[in-house]
Amino acid sequence: MSRLRRRSTLVLTALVLSLVGPPAAQAADPEYERILNGTFDTDKSPWWSSGSTPTAVEGGRLCAQVPAGTVNVWDAMIGQDDIPVEAGQDYRLRFTATASRDVTVRAVVQLAGTPQTTVLNQPAALGASPKAFEFTAPSTVTSDHAQVSFQAGGNGAAFTLCLDDISLVGGVVPPGGVRDFGSPVRVNQLGYLGNGPRRATYVTDAVEPQPWRLLDATDRVVSTGVSTPYGLDAAAGTRVQRIDFGRYRGSGQGFRLAVGDHLSEPFDLGNDLYRPLRRDALAYFYNNRSGIPIEARYVGEAYARPAGHSGVAPNQGDTSVPCLPGTCGYSLDVRGGWYDAGDHGKYVVNGALAAWQLLDLYERSAQHRDRGVDLRIPEAGNRTPDVLDEARWEIDFLLRMQVPSGALAGMVHHKIHDVAWTGLPLLPSADPQPRYLYPPSTAATLNVAAVGARCARVYAAWDKAFAARCLSAAEKAWKAAAAHPAVYAPDGGVGGGAYDDTKVSDEFSWAAAELFVATGKASYRRSITTVLKAADGFSWQETGGLADLALARAPWRLPLVDQWKLRQRIAAVADVYVAAARGQGYANPYQPADGKYVWGSNSAVANSALILAVAYDLTRNNAYRSAALESLDYLLGRNAINQSYVTGYGERASQNQHHRFWAKSLDPALPSPYPGSLAGGPNSGLQDPVAQRNLQGCAPATCYTDHIGSYSTNEVAVNWNSALAWITAFADAEGRS
Repeated sequence: MSRLRRRSTLVLTALVLSLVGPPAAQAADPEYERILNGTFDTDKSPWWSSGSTPTAVEGGRLCAQVPAGTVNVWDAMIGQDDIPVEAGQDYRLRFTATASRDVTVRAVVQLAGTPQTTVLNQPAALGASPKAFEFTAPSTVTSDHAQVSFQAGGNGAAFTLCLDDISLVGGVVPPGGVRDFGSPVRVNQLGYLGNGPRRATYVTDAVEPQPWRLLDATDRVVSTGVSTPYGLDAAAGTRVQRIDFGRYRGSGQGFRLAVGDHLSEPFDLGNDLYRPLRRDALAYFYNNRSGIPIEARYVGEAYARPAGHSGVAPNQGDTSVPCLPGTCGYSLDVRGGWYDAGDHGKYVVNGALAAWQLLDLYERSAQHRDRGVDLRIPEAGNRTPDVLDEARWEIDFLLRMQVPSGALAGMVHHKIHDVAWTGLPLLPSADPQPRYLYPPSTAATLNVAAVGARCARVYAAWDKAFAARCLSAAEKAWKAAAAHPAVYAPDGGVGGGAYDDTKVSDEFSWAAAELFVATGKASYRRSITTVLKAADGFSWQETGGLADLALARAPWRLPLVDQWKLRQRIAAVADVYVAAARGQGYANPYQPADGKYVWGSNSAVANSALILAVAYDLTRNNAYRSAALESLDYLLGRNAINQSYVTGYGERASQNQHHRFWAKSLDPALPSPYPGSLAGGPNSGLQDPVAQRNLQGCAPATCYTDHIGSYSTNEVAVNWNSALAWITAFADAEGRS
């Protein structure tokens, strides 16, 4: 979250100060509350404070320990971000405060980033007795990124500041605004393959079939038909009908579907649609590399940046990172790897799954004689396929996370990240925070065992020495995990995600499957205890299904009867996903049993599509192929909010994903997310303040906002983009088959 370090000098245009109760609001005016948790009844979220100013909830108040020796008022702050303000509207800030000695603090409402325009900045004289304050001022700007802060620095000696009953009321637009989902005719806004399904969804309360028209770029009608009523789509909360325009097999650009006066977003038709997206989805990883300059010759001037965490000030570097104090007495060189998501952390369980998907993408492409795609990366032009060069950047990092010696030798540190959360926007090269290795975990260790084994097999044809190094690390990790089978990462924490997991039987099984495929040793096969299940699919936390997917990539390791059983298991899961796609208005293979969408629901869609594609490869059942391709329709706009969740692809594409460097909405000098970046997607949990403020009451499939502050619906992540890269590689290859 942003932390302002200076205050604006703009003149306040209106002010009302009261030390008594607030006046009654006029009944005719809406009272839209913009603050979350201003009463601190249970906790302090989403309020933040400066690193030097710890806070805690005490007796239903938020109390901060303001240090001595600060110079500026903004050196000690408590605040809340992503407050919406509207130009020309009044905003009334109310709060009650005390201080353990007589001091004056500043109550501020201003933009969190450039140009940091002030709405309100007023002094509040405090003492031991509670005082109620009210300040009113008009905003001169419209923004989603205002900040309410209480600035308490520069007051000499230390003191305790306590706040309660904080309220900011104003504006005429209700929280969340009036959501506009555009046309009720929902399509894949990138387009449709010539040899794939061509379907759309129409939102309507009509119960009778509706006539539709397919228009080319000149508005000429090239095909007609009638829709098929479906009824209520429960996840979307609206009634829909389906449109199948597959009998038209023409190609071209700028087509639209029309139902009555409603026109869809434009889309293309043809077999060469997915090659650019395939390349961009893979370019995501170079853009998010740690420890290397991201050069303009590969990504363009807007996305170029200095190396992050390379030891150049203010970075402390990742070349000699100590353990979290009290957990070990050594430091490791853990440079390289990919930044996990919107933050600057690097996590083994997430990164390993992403690397595994890139390796599997390569193997699938090679097995199907797909020549792949050339990437613009520094290693391009060598004899190694570019996707393997990119995956190696992460694998090298994963191997460096292994404990070298001592009682835990062979175990793998769970993660590395900053000691505290950094603000947005922030280039990796400008990150000043100390970084620590967090303790090893059994889950992380088994992830390295699994990916190391896959690495050994895949790289054997390209770099035998690296392949041998991977296998040695994998077998060492397996033995270490067997000796320490219940070492878990703790939940919670600050500065990075927890990625906690206290069930590791699935990781044991996955690692065993990969080691069995790599070595053929019967002891590993006996340790495979899980199979793919439709309800679980796979994710960083649930890896049991990856055992079957590992075996599917090398079925020759199994007797013929076991190969048949493997195909049947994967096909049975694919049947469930096909049924889910056919049983929903938007052909989404993801259908949670409780109806609630999870954090990263779009990755569940893409991972389900991967399973469907593998089932198609094994069985040649065209229903699996069609459902896999229609999963991309969902991600690219045929969904409940008419949103392409992939940056740069579609007329209504996401462009404000949560990311510290791709942060144009906070700093116009920075870029939007790189094209081909997948947003996390609808999330019923609403675990961030922006979602809580703007999406209350949303139907599950609509719980999404394209806002940089909404990390629970709009973050990016390596294992989400690896899933997108896999399925777009499949679609590209199928379009050319």
